[in-house]
Amino acid sequence: MGISAVLLPYHHGLIDWAGFDSHLSRTLKAGLIPAVNMDTGYVHALGLDERAKVLRHTAMITAGAPFVAGAYVHDEPGAPFTRAAHLAAAEEILKAGGTPVLFPSYGLASLTGPELVAAHQAFGQACGPFIGFELSSAFHPAGRIWDLETFNGVLGIKACTGVKHSSLRRAPEWERLAARDATRPDFRVYSGNDLAIDMMMYGSDYLLGLSTVAPDLFARRDAMWAAGDPGFGDLNDALQAIGSFMFRPPVPAYRHSAAQLLHVRGLLKSCEAGPDTPERPSSDVDVLRSLWERVEAVA
Repeated sequence: MGISAVLLPYHHGLIDWAGFDSHLSRTLKAGLIPAVNMDTGYVHALGLDERAKVLRHTAMITAGAPFVAGAYVHDEPGAPFTRAAHLAAAEEILKAGGTPVLFPSYGLASLTGPELVAAHQAFGQACGPFIGFELSSAFHPAGRIWDLETFNGVLGIKACTGVKHSSLRRAPEWERLAARDATRPDFRVYSGNDLAIDMMMYGSDYLLGLSTVAPDLFARRDAMWAAGDPGFGDLNDALQAIGSFMFRPPVPAYRHSAAQLLHVRGLLKSCEAGPDTPERPSSDVDVLRSLWERVEAVA
């Protein structure tokens, strides 16, 4: 299953709602499930009203088609875990027709392994099916990669249908796939490894930020893999070259890289980065243009 995080574009310091709607529609048309209010969508920088507006636009455009959204709670370092706030965020997503992704928070990150499993268990009992989220602190300072014992505990929660794993490393994802295959084959490990987008070859599904630059070509790549088309490798490698460039440190600047590339492609009217995001140099645009030409040559 391919889920694509949808970039929230900005123009003159404001959210480009028309650009968001168009980009969300392209993701749906490609056949990928959109993910909104994730780190690709600047959820950490949005107020409650803006997050709610993202959900309203998404519900209108998806018109009953599946989507997922981050159940995000803004807190500060040292804050305790607040179950009610996380459930309220999930309830808003459920009302809009989406599936919640339990987004990392400082409160969640402060819990011990058993406490974190219990929190996920309670979350599922209250809101129904949801997706968990392991996020490297390279993406967000509240991120946390669980130990394998904690992952196995979450794996046993029926309401948790999968976990997005964003360590940017293959080995822990392989460990999770082995644990999944041994105990719960229907559970989905959603790769968030934008530095190794071929993890689907090993049994991962994906929820990627990189796919926001070309959801149609990610869908084509997936179909080529399923059909045994030898062209899969060429397209996958060309897309990975973009990912390796976009997701270099500082990793959160990948959002600006995505805006730059989508602007180069004529799909956004601005290459502006959103708030609280490190910016890439303007010289990156020529590199991205060259990398995109490689993609077009094999697509």
